Amino acid sequence: MEYMWLPIKRYFDFSGRSRRKEYWMFVLFQIIVLAVLFVIGGVFGAFNEPADDFATVWVVLIGLVYLVLFFIPSISVQVRRFHDQDKSGWMILLGFIPYIGGLIVLVFMCLDGTPGPNRYGEDPKGVDTSVFE
Repeated sequence: MEYMWLPIKRYFDFSGRSRRKEYWMFVLFQIIVLAVLFVIGGVFGAFNEPADDFATVWVVLIGLVYLVLFFIPSISVQVRRFHDQDKSGWMILLGFIPYIGGLIVLVFMCLDGTPGPNRYGEDPKGVDTSVFE
């Protein structure tokens, strides 16, 4: 549960490194929140035909507030994941390549970080492998 909140605690922190666990737990948190939002919208008739205008407006408003609040932490945790792999945070722009960009970023988010310290900081796992070399 701590890893779900860590990107929110590091809201505007684009420096340093983040573990895969931190990134994927934050993604899971976002999926849970969006699923709950959709269920609430469905219960109140926001997606029915004809839609209940009051419920639709509230679901859209809550969804927009959610997007505004969690946009920066989503970007910052993704940048720190790239830093963990000793790559520039600007690689997040790969996601704008049509069709394959999102897939490329997904693959990078699944890859393990570089062991030991790199130019972006210490290993977030806390394991220094230079001792074994």
